[in-house]
Amino acid sequence: MPVRAALLASAVASALAVAQPVLAQDSGDGFRFQRPSGSWSLRGGLAMPSAGSDVFSYTTNTFTVNRGDFSAIDFGADLAFTITPRLDLVLDVSHSGASRGSEYRNFVDNNQLPIQQTTTFQRTPLTVSARYYLSERGRQIGHYAWVPNRIVPYVGAGIGAMNYGFDQKGDFVDTSNLAVLPDELHSSGWAPMAQLFAGAEWSMGPGWALRTEARYVSASAALSSDFVGFHRIDLSGVTTNVGFFVRF
Repeated sequence: MPVRAALLASAVASALAVAQPVLAQDSGDGFRFQRPSGSWSLRGGLAMPSAGSDVFSYTTNTFTVNRGDFSAIDFGADLAFTITPRLDLVLDVSHSGASRGSEYRNFVDNNQLPIQQTTTFQRTPLTVSARYYLSERGRQIGHYAWVPNRIVPYVGAGIGAMNYGFDQKGDFVDTSNLAVLPDELHSSGWAPMAQLFAGAEWSMGPGWALRTEARYVSASAALSSDFVGFHRIDLSGVTTNVGFFVRF
């Protein structure tokens, strides 16, 4: 009996040793005991606003600020729920903001010194999106093992709301009499938005993976009375980011 037990244990060990590379081939390292039901992720990247409306044109023409100065580091997180093997419902939040000091391009004060001010632009979108994978995310092997594929591309679209803030604080020239006066101009609020995105996931193990993504956001909002005479502010732009996610 002990001999039979020893032979059985040896056979089981040999089978597991053979099965391990079979499960891992052409896939992320290792396997899960069941298909994931969702994931949560953290990411960081670069937000590049279009800055295409007239308030940005006035700012860049009047002050020593360029459109690229409104680009900023973007941080975000999302929570995803698996609807089908290739489709996720994604709840997402992110934030980016830039603050740039400047001076008038064509005016100085009575002492021939620069007339300075600071412009701050912030965006915080909240979205609900559908993320569709262009290939299978993994393989089910038998009833007890799910093996993630190594690289999986995806596309997606979503809608939501964006909170924004646009502020200018410092000294300004009254063009009616050329007086230099301190002031603070502020506009903020919420605006509806839509987004498109595409990216790819790279599995680093059965439970987590890296993700890289590019997204385009479309939104605009009315400015406050501090910016009378201007049209809606352009809140659109492109964001590129990289991060990691954990399956659950």
